[in-house]
Amino acid sequence: MAASLRVASSLRSRLLSSSSAWCPRRLLSSSVGSDAPQTETLAFDEIQLSPEKPPTATAFVLHGLLGSGRNWRSFSRTLASELRNRAPSDEWRMVLVDLRNHGRSAGIKGLSPPHDMSTAAKDIADLVKARGWAWPDVVVGHSMGGKVALDFAESCSRGAYGESAVLPKQLWVLDSVPGEVKTDNSDGEVERVLQTLASLPSSLPSRKYCLFCSLDDAWSYFLPDATIELQIQNLTICGLDASLVGCSEEITGYITGNINPRWVVDHMLNLGFSKSLSEWIGSNLKKDNEHVTWAFDLQAAIDMFNSYRERDYWPLLEHPPKGLEIAIVQAELSDRWDPNDVQRLKALSRRESKPDAGKTSLHVLPNSGHWVHVDNPKGLLEIMVPNFLSTVQK
Repeated sequence: MAASLRVASSLRSRLLSSSSAWCPRRLLSSSVGSDAPQTETLAFDEIQLSPEKPPTATAFVLHGLLGSGRNWRSFSRTLASELRNRAPSDEWRMVLVDLRNHGRSAGIKGLSPPHDMSTAAKDIADLVKARGWAWPDVVVGHSMGGKVALDFAESCSRGAYGESAVLPKQLWVLDSVPGEVKTDNSDGEVERVLQTLASLPSSLPSRKYCLFCSLDDAWSYFLPDATIELQIQNLTICGLDASLVGCSEEITGYITGNINPRWVVDHMLNLGFSKSLSEWIGSNLKKDNEHVTWAFDLQAAIDMFNSYRERDYWPLLEHPPKGLEIAIVQAELSDRWDPNDVQRLKALSRRESKPDAGKTSLHVLPNSGHWVHVDNPKGLLEIMVPNFLSTVQK
């Protein structure tokens, strides 16, 4: 029985470390010029209420960890509509980007390591150049995307993207701490989510009906708490050779081929995660032929999260370059914020403007947790729309 336990443990290890490869559909962009070679850049969606008209202003929207541009589609469309209502002559274009290792940008080979805030920001610049676009007037970033936005502006200001780069007029950092993120300032939910996802198979079947509803259901057929006789019987029932008793690679493949993907959401709920978070994680499963897999590169996303926690952009907020407004939005009910950081931002917000420097401001979004565009979209629009309009009027 001891030997059987060791083999069963090996099966669990092999299943949970499964790394079936998946290449999502890639969006090809090419640099300006007919002879320029095609270069893979970030995937994106565009929202423009009157696409037949040339845009008068452009805003880039950057999602957070394990998200994608589509998470911000509804809010961005509403934002564009509100801007149209208040200034009919303006034609805003929203570019919803899938950051590296996320959404449709996951698996793009050209987006090589290191996976950190600086390379993620450079991807934005590369997208602008490859498409031949004008540089964005506004960049909006939520959570990790907020720090990517800060890095983008900082890099623009010091000429890292070349002489053609133009500094954004506004930067919106939505519920993202600008300095080093200390884990004792939150409940560690993000870390627990990443640990949970790292323990799951990377590829699951997309069949509507599957034999097993969960891993535990599968283990009950083949792991040592069943007798050898029962394992042989179950192998036979499942159409497998009885000689496979002991949990071989063939059984591993059988289990991973017969688990219902709905169990991911249920598994997260059973671990104590909220219903909304569990369903959001489940929504990140993407179909690939007969299987579904994550719409992100988990290990690379973990690298990005570590960079997000470590990077410090306080110097940029304390000395914003001329022509740049940095608007920090703190969600009133968010657990991300240290009181000292909030006081520091309030002091910067009260500071008198100087003609040779930019501006940093703090806005508190009431009745909202970290998911600002879901918890209080109306309140967020009321903060952002007037400031967006002031950008065009300058």
